[in-house]
Amino acid sequence: MSKTLVMVLAGGQGSRLMPLTTERAKPAVPFGGIYRIIDFVLSNFVNSGYMQIKVLTQFMSNSLNQHIARNWGLSMQFNQYVETVPAQQRTGDNWYLGSADAIFQNLNILRDERPEHVFVFSGDHIYKMDVSQMFNFHLHKDADMTIAAIPVPLKDASQFGVIEVDEDWRMIGFEEKPKEPKGIPGRPDLALASMGNYIFKRDILARAVTEDAEKKESAHDFGKNVIPALYPHKKVYIYDYLSNKIRLPDSDQYEKPYWRDVGTIWSYWESHMELVSVSPAVNLYNRNWPIFGFPDVNMPSAKFVFADQANQRVGLATDSMVSVGCIISGGRIDRTILSPGVRVNSYALVENSIILNNTNIGRYCRIRNAIIDKNVTIPNDMEIGYDPEQDKARGFTVTDEGLVVVPKGYKF
Repeated sequence: MSKTLVMVLAGGQGSRLMPLTTERAKPAVPFGGIYRIIDFVLSNFVNSGYMQIKVLTQFMSNSLNQHIARNWGLSMQFNQYVETVPAQQRTGDNWYLGSADAIFQNLNILRDERPEHVFVFSGDHIYKMDVSQMFNFHLHKDADMTIAAIPVPLKDASQFGVIEVDEDWRMIGFEEKPKEPKGIPGRPDLALASMGNYIFKRDILARAVTEDAEKKESAHDFGKNVIPALYPHKKVYIYDYLSNKIRLPDSDQYEKPYWRDVGTIWSYWESHMELVSVSPAVNLYNRNWPIFGFPDVNMPSAKFVFADQANQRVGLATDSMVSVGCIISGGRIDRTILSPGVRVNSYALVENSIILNNTNIGRYCRIRNAIIDKNVTIPNDMEIGYDPEQDKARGFTVTDEGLVVVPKGYKF
């Protein structure tokens, strides 16, 4: 493990997640009650045994820096760390121009740490992965670079960048959103979509990003520029993410692989609705592979009060997730995720929604298909998600699918 270094790309602006990313980077967006999006990739590496991790930050990074500094302290005595690396303009007057440029501007880290292999992973996806299995594949193939890819149905592959491989899973082609995507050898009904997760030999990575930096016409992006320039001349192999196995506790069964780019309001909301299903697509309850979230330890357990059936004043949650410090005080939630410190007052009804930290929902409120950001106090009798024009008039974001987003700290 001492011969490897992890570099997590966490500088993404996440413009399609506005207004959730108005004051925070995409990897810092809360997820699933007690987590941030970045907790998934960090948990994957720690669970896999890789504990020398650099997190490259840029846009609106204060919340992310604070979260990592306060919650991801590993043992420096054993050279284990999760450290943030802010954009520093080390190579000129520009901030990071793309994913490859982010590595180029931090080549000093490779010189200082001297790893043999470097993991370059995205910090803004929701998934579980035993990274050691991908690394073993990388070593077995003696690859210069290994790319994690997920097989997708051929009929849906035109939405992705599609990788073409030979029978040995060596990369031989790439097309961005092709009209006629090419299938996998022996599995013609599936195509390979890149997950944006890479393993490099150190010298290959350093040379590739340095050469790319010299090309003025380049977008300085791994997917668009570095990989297409690399695979015709170097050994670039593709790791099948669906082959990754995480064992369920006390069982000989394995989790079903799950990966999701929560890059839009719709995908963010939809992935939360998957969490509250009877059999969630991503298993947060597997003790063999925990996702490390960090609730406020000073908060008490969630509380449900009032059982006044006669007056229909019952604190009730169905098909929902309720975090620490929440009080459902005579209200009801259904298919809803409550982050720490949320209060739902009497006779309120909240459906199909995501409520972030320290939000107070007044009496008789009706809320559906909504995302309420942190520190919002919703007055009594308020309706959200029922009248799109009224929601827009209040300044809320209303998506084409009908989801309503109330920004952080909104004042009514």
